Amino acid sequence: MSRAVQEEDIALKEDMAARIRAALDEDIGDGDVTTLSIVPADARGKGRLIAKAAGVVAGLAVAQTAFQLVDESVRFEPLVAEGAQVKPGDLLAQVSGPTRALLTGERTALNFLQRMSGIASLTHRFVDAVAGTGTVILDTRKTTPGLRAFDKWAVRLGGGQNHRFGLFDMALIKENHIVAAGGISAAVDRVRSADRRGRPIEVEVTNLDELKEALALGVDRIMLDNMGLAEMREAVAITAGSTPLEASGGASLETAAAIAATGVDYISVGKPTHSFESLDISFLLE
Repeated sequence: MSRAVQEEDIALKEDMAARIRAALDEDIGDGDVTTLSIVPADARGKGRLIAKAAGVVAGLAVAQTAFQLVDESVRFEPLVAEGAQVKPGDLLAQVSGPTRALLTGERTALNFLQRMSGIASLTHRFVDAVAGTGTVILDTRKTTPGLRAFDKWAVRLGGGQNHRFGLFDMALIKENHIVAAGGISAAVDRVRSADRRGRPIEVEVTNLDELKEALALGVDRIMLDNMGLAEMREAVAITAGSTPLEASGGASLETAAAIAATGVDYISVGKPTHSFESLDISFLLE
């Protein structure tokens, strides 16, 4: 791993910790009045995180951070791996330490753990839907503002892969960019001229003529936007493996297998990060 990559990874982890801290500050304010009133300062306790529904676990490390930001002496023992499939009643982790810290950090820890597990669980269902086809499920930028790193981490734990993180790590030339530039070729030329870092370029196309134009430009990936199955199959035949193809627009659990069967390399889906149901998980003191 290069030093630059290591530094980027450290910066990301520090940013995520800061966001967990902000979530705790939002919840705790100037003090947890209920817990401070009821629980003695020297009381110690143990609690368990328990799955109440079937799904894929994601975010145990985030839950641990939340508890330990309240009190660094809290001990967090994961009992399943990140990305593990669980069923109702499965014990996910044991947490011990000052009882005040356990009760004060509980909601924030659960909020992250439940939503990340929900994202991972729905992602896993999409991955299962295309199993055996070779097609990869990608996420999108349709994430909760401020929580993108958590959302995209959860997608990976569910078996999907990440599309670009933001507007800065890949040039994705979409319909409005093409209109603004006056055409696909002009848009690609402008990006190549302006981007001194030479970042990957993906172009969105809506028909086969646009596909052929994009192929001639030698871009890194082509997005097939809202194409029907027959048109996607033809696009795959025309491309003949020369450029990775990504199907985008309206993919669902019901349609993912048929889209994958056209031979596209990727299917990008927003549902795992914007239409998921949080996994039901409880925290119970012993």
